[in-house]
Amino acid sequence: MKLIIVRHGDPNYEIDGLTEKGKREADLLSDRLSRENIKALYCSPLGRARLTAEPTLKKTGLVAKTLDWLREFDYAKVKFPYVEAPKSCWDVLPSFVNTQPLIYHPTEWKKCDFVLGSALPEAYDRVARELDALLAKHGYERDGFNYKAVSPNHDTVVLVCHFGVTAVLLSHIMNCSPYSVWQHGVTLTTSVTTFYTEEREEGIALFRCCGFSDVSHLYAAGEEPAFAARFCECFTDDTRHH
Repeated sequence: MKLIIVRHGDPNYEIDGLTEKGKREADLLSDRLSRENIKALYCSPLGRARLTAEPTLKKTGLVAKTLDWLREFDYAKVKFPYVEAPKSCWDVLPSFVNTQPLIYHPTEWKKCDFVLGSALPEAYDRVARELDALLAKHGYERDGFNYKAVSPNHDTVVLVCHFGVTAVLLSHIMNCSPYSVWQHGVTLTTSVTTFYTEEREEGIALFRCCGFSDVSHLYAAGEEPAFAARFCECFTDDTRHH
């Protein structure tokens, strides 16, 4: 099985849509995805994700299934000591990370003081359950750290969603803390993250990442990747800090 996770195009958050650049990115993405033999395409209900999937659906004749749990993960808010109001769970300052010895533990991260009592663990577990239910539908049932290859196949399944929730998906698949991905990874707009199943032992499969945040379809067309979801490389630059 081939699992492709796509982030939406360059966003216009004010209208939950795409910028003109984002629309170009979505068209270039569709050139790439339309060459895949896609079995099923699932999409976040948010506008920027649906608009990103639209060119691919037109070229392939596929019909996307909308899944609410693929929406952006910003509803799982936590209270950090350096802000007054709860905010998105992944928006963590590096200095604060150094005060949290459990934050990168694959399971104990849920015991961090800023996580306890928040909606984050329940929200995370829901996405993990829904992902496993979807993978089971396509022949792979969760079994500890691996998956049972109940109906092994070469299907290609595409998820079009957002960076925040992608980190949750990767965390569950790769058995690591979501903060490992939120803090040390970023999926660029219309990037493609690809997993293949490997069945080295009969009936036991694992999902192995062979490409993370790939935007080669943009580079091939001379389209510079957007800066969305990134921060400045040097603090003293006049690039954005928020």
